[in-house]
Amino acid sequence: IGFSALVIPDHLIEQLSPVPAMAVIAAATETLRIGTFVANNDLRHPAVLAQDMASLDVLSGGRLEMGIGAGWNRPEYDAIGLPFDPVATRVDRLTESVAVLKGLFGDGPFTFDGRFYTIAHHDGQPKPVQRPHPPLLIGGGGRRTLDLAAREADIVGLAPRQLSGQRVEPRSLTFAATEEKIGWVREAAGDRFTDLELNVYPSSWEIVITEHARAEAGRVVDHLRARTGIELTVDEVLESPHLFIGSVDALVDKIRDLRATVGISSFMLGEVDELEV
Repeated sequence: IGFSALVIPDHLIEQLSPVPAMAVIAAATETLRIGTFVANNDLRHPAVLAQDMASLDVLSGGRLEMGIGAGWNRPEYDAIGLPFDPVATRVDRLTESVAVLKGLFGDGPFTFDGRFYTIAHHDGQPKPVQRPHPPLLIGGGGRRTLDLAAREADIVGLAPRQLSGQRVEPRSLTFAATEEKIGWVREAAGDRFTDLELNVYPSSWEIVITEHARAEAGRVVDHLRARTGIELTVDEVLESPHLFIGSVDALVDKIRDLRATVGISSFMLGEVDELEV
């Protein structure tokens, strides 16, 4: 039906664990790519994650796309007694983890001495099929994370920012905010920007196929205003790279326009994470 990959989130809620789920998906298909969107770095040591991801890449014949993030859903941390560090600390830890993952995917033993991780002459096994490593997706709504993604990722996820209480900041959903984020990525990436793939995904509202798009967008405006006190216009909702409301033809045109105008070529279309609504 036209999808190139099926991705699995990583939360300690009522869902399958991503690693065995991806293994089953890979076994049941021949061309469909598999991926995490996204693995929570704080739940796994990068050496363990490297072995899991490389194993999936081997078992799938090189069909893995690896998304990784710094973690954000505090109730999960509290439920298992895991410290929820400030965002700067979590991003610093993610930065080290990416270096460890790439090192362990490489040839031969790897050594790393960081603030959070220490690796001593460890040769990560197995090695992934895709070299030098499976495509790496890092996403975020803040500049610090997007700078990291620009430097280290193959796919950059342009995500909305969050307010307290896991509420999406409505202004971060807009086309203008997305343009700003792409500017940050372009500046941090330098010469490698043209090699990056830019990704967006639905947030805050399910995908709605309708001939009455403006009426549905009005409901989104009301929903966001009730949750945050911030009001977008109907046009801002309809233009948002994170809100997909309209007829099939209109949404096809929107996707084509986003690709042509700002270079977004990876679209994640499916269920909205209930934690973000």
